[in-house]
Amino acid sequence: MKRTGPIVRHNTKTVHEPERLDLVVRGGRVVTPNGILDVEIGIVRGKIVRLAPRVTDATNATLDAEGRHVFPGIIDAHVHFNEPGRADWEGIASGSAALAAGGGSVFFDMPLNSEPPVLDAAGLREKRRIAEEKSCTDFALWGGLTPGNLDQLAGLRDAGAIGLKAFMCDSGIASFPNVDARVLREGMKRAAKIGLIVAVHAEDDALAAKLTAKMKAAGRTDAKAWLDSRPVEVELTAIRTAIELAGETGCALHVVHVSTPEGIALIAEARLQRVDVTAETCPHYLLLNDKDVVRLGPLAKCAPPLRDEKRRKALWADLRAGDIQTVGSDHSPSRPEMKDSANMFAVWGGIAGVQHGFELLFSACEKTAEKDLPVLAAVLARNVARRFQLDDRKGEIALGRDADFSFIEFGKPRTIHAEDLWTRHRISAYVGERSRARVTHTYVRGGAIYADGRLTNLPQPGQFLAPHRPRC
Repeated sequence: MKRTGPIVRHNTKTVHEPERLDLVVRGGRVVTPNGILDVEIGIVRGKIVRLAPRVTDATNATLDAEGRHVFPGIIDAHVHFNEPGRADWEGIASGSAALAAGGGSVFFDMPLNSEPPVLDAAGLREKRRIAEEKSCTDFALWGGLTPGNLDQLAGLRDAGAIGLKAFMCDSGIASFPNVDARVLREGMKRAAKIGLIVAVHAEDDALAAKLTAKMKAAGRTDAKAWLDSRPVEVELTAIRTAIELAGETGCALHVVHVSTPEGIALIAEARLQRVDVTAETCPHYLLLNDKDVVRLGPLAKCAPPLRDEKRRKALWADLRAGDIQTVGSDHSPSRPEMKDSANMFAVWGGIAGVQHGFELLFSACEKTAEKDLPVLAAVLARNVARRFQLDDRKGEIALGRDADFSFIEFGKPRTIHAEDLWTRHRISAYVGERSRARVTHTYVRGGAIYADGRLTNLPQPGQFLAPHRPRC
């Protein structure tokens, strides 16, 4: 009989020995950034304490991962779960459930589109309270950097913010205004002083506004007009500015959702010049192209927009070369009616992909798994933990780290259906896509939170994560 899920065997005899393990994971191929290993994992009190070809310690339970890859828990550093204030767009409970179903163990929630946005310590503490009640995964929280909250940055740091997020163009949210170069410079100076990383949405506001006005004046509001209003130079102009300011101020910079190989090249060159800058891209830039925007319409609208096929393939080359440090979903959902218009400038811009984007990346690497799954383990887990100072407990299947992992199973292609989605609204650019990979189980700190298509009886609530040491 074909085995449909891992088997947990509980020992009937209880032995109170200090060296007794809580759980041993056997039979799986463990993915690390340095390669895929045939080892077993021993876990005590949510921590990994054994990694060996054969773990012989007494154990309370064993977990059979035969035929599966054991992948480190994904750390999604870029989600918009929109709570408090806009839980009707998503919400922390549904968003974290969808993340868990896609192999994720940690999310970092952006300071918008919650209302009010997280612009001070009180706002961060309130969002933390809600997330501690509702999240099934561990989590961290971004604070905002806007023209009106420069005096609140130290308070955000003290409240445990993972970093500061700034928009270099209109954010689409009135309560979260964008920064100009002067404000960004001052914010970066203060962030550098208090040891916080700054993430930027890098699109030039003036150029984007000019081109958008040109499209509208010509009566063009279709998908192609949206793409034409956001050419590559809109992104590159802003990346150049952000890098220059980071170099000047000594601030740690993280450029989110980079959509072009040209942008990656700018960041790679800056790193050679010892600017403390990292690049994030997203699954949709690696999986979809500009023709999908025309095909799917509002479901595929995002900013920066999807690029041409040549650039999509070039991003994969950059990923494999190590020039892209992290990959985050940029899950940006909304109510369905906000995506229901032929006017691409009127609909909400964001791709809802927290559940299936990572799984589709695994699927794309099925035939090159030995080479590419370690690459994905780096950009989806280890590098994220390192960049955001969580690597004392998160990011790898390694001794002393939290036992965060998922099982990936490769098999026959299956079609992603709307009813498969755990998000509040069952709409996604990935519905209809075919995947050979399937996340069957997700564990956080040694406890199962998702198993064979359902949330489990959660053993523990999600924990708030703050950087473990100041940056210097």
